[in-house]
Amino acid sequence: MKKSKKTVAICLAAGQGRRMASKVHKQYLLLGDKPILSYSLEAFESSPVAEVVLVTGVGEEEYCRKEIVEAGGFTKVKTIVAGGKERYHSVYRGLVAADHCDYVLIQDGARPFLTEEIIERCIEGAAVYGACVAGMPVKDTIKLADSQLNIESTPDRSRVWMIQTPQAFSFPLIKEAYDRLMALEACGKKMEIPVTDDAMVVEYFLGEKVHLVEGSYENIKITTPEDMKVAEAFLAGSRAVQEQKQ
Repeated sequence: MKKSKKTVAICLAAGQGRRMASKVHKQYLLLGDKPILSYSLEAFESSPVAEVVLVTGVGEEEYCRKEIVEAGGFTKVKTIVAGGKERYHSVYRGLVAADHCDYVLIQDGARPFLTEEIIERCIEGAAVYGACVAGMPVKDTIKLADSQLNIESTPDRSRVWMIQTPQAFSFPLIKEAYDRLMALEACGKKMEIPVTDDAMVVEYFLGEKVHLVEGSYENIKITTPEDMKVAEAFLAGSRAVQEQKQ
């Protein structure tokens, strides 16, 4: 009998949210009647993902266990670990805790509009291509600037995508890429540009192509107070549609 493939999600909730101008970390702020983080966990709970590794801020593990996981009844959250200084440190700690799976999805806990459809597309993309990310084509013209804030070039808009999460990978692939990143850092070196997502680690260290799958224009990351206002509008619209269906 063919063994079924196991998918684990790493949900990142270790950010400080400095741009949010709030004493409460953004992932714990209430959106509607629930913490922002709860929405991602809720999406994974009803998805094909087998388990969730929740990566929190240092010292916030017990708070998340009681106030988020147990309060929300999220049975798929099997492991809670403390994150690191940078996002990529937190991802690596999540990968170490998830070393018993075939595929892994890496999700920003501050993206509350994750859907089961996006999750399924990412899982399928990881199975077919080995590495994929959710994203959407940009709507605006994009300009690349030089150090003096002069326009340096204008990329073809049809080829430019806004990258989102989840980012999904074959587990051995993403673990190897992150192992190499950690080894580089252990030697006192860094990548030439800051690590802002997981796909670039795979691209840089393994030279692998990463496939794009459709996310959603509503799949925003809450980073600033303005984002919170947009999220509240999205949530209100979604609930209004649900009420009409009932």
